[in-house]
Amino acid sequence: MSEYLMEVKDLKKYFKTRSGMLHAVDGVTFSLRPGETLGVVGESGCGKSTLGRTLVKLLEPTEGQILFEGEDITYARGVQLKRLRTRIQMIFQDPFSSLNPRKTVRESILEPLKLNSALSARQREEQVLELMNTVGLAQRLAHSYPHELDGGRRQRIGIARALALNPAFIVCDEPVSALDVSIQAQILNLMQDVQEDQHLAYLFITHDLSVVRHMANQILVMYLGQMVELTSADVLFERQMHPYTQALLSAIPVPSLEKRRQRIILRGEITSPINPPAGCRFAPRCPYVTERCTAQTPELYEAAPGHFVACHRGGEVG
Repeated sequence: MSEYLMEVKDLKKYFKTRSGMLHAVDGVTFSLRPGETLGVVGESGCGKSTLGRTLVKLLEPTEGQILFEGEDITYARGVQLKRLRTRIQMIFQDPFSSLNPRKTVRESILEPLKLNSALSARQREEQVLELMNTVGLAQRLAHSYPHELDGGRRQRIGIARALALNPAFIVCDEPVSALDVSIQAQILNLMQDVQEDQHLAYLFITHDLSVVRHMANQILVMYLGQMVELTSADVLFERQMHPYTQALLSAIPVPSLEKRRQRIILRGEITSPINPPAGCRFAPRCPYVTERCTAQTPELYEAAPGHFVACHRGGEVG
């Protein structure tokens, strides 16, 4: 039995367009243990959400392998896929659009229990109330509709739905980006409490590096579908080996009048993800670019213990 809950090996997801193949996810590899959180960061359009949707089987992978609890689920179908629906769940970015406006809070949480559990009607009702209590929703809201609630309460419904079938792994696709800062803290603390109580594993997708530092054990940095850096959260914020990661972290504001972080401004054209040429996709914007960067695609390698980087000059840059 593997020590890892989720193992992803060279995962690729391409989309056919009129201009060619769009490389949305291109060779992602990682392992995740129970109870851990892997943060996935990068600019909009880098493939974060596509990666998450591929892992929960909303999208079919083009190549690669996905192992879950030691079982190959890359092309799961039928009974295997239905069983996976109880073990792998997703919390979506926009809590308003991810809920059915015609269903009350009770009905929204009850739906997955009706479809995927063998509980009696009475047991299901008890489970709904228990889930509402777990995520901090007052029972008086059971018959309220999504439009009658604020964003924080709507996202709590989404979390309750994700927890309804006792999953082991949850993809969190920017679950707090649509919320006010004060509400964000409440939701993040709730997610950490639930993770600790139920020993859940999270794939936490976000563009907010302050949030991912608070939530993640490891951080995976993506650029135009590819992994460029992977290491623990503590190490990444201490030493970045890829110039793109350095630029991302330089954008985090420092709450101090004395200390100023030197901002790295990226210039140059972004490489097209449709039929990308050989070489590093970050090369047109990289301040350290060499001829080798434009001719040869860098492979992900372990530049330091537990610190992986895809850069020809990774060790020097960091």
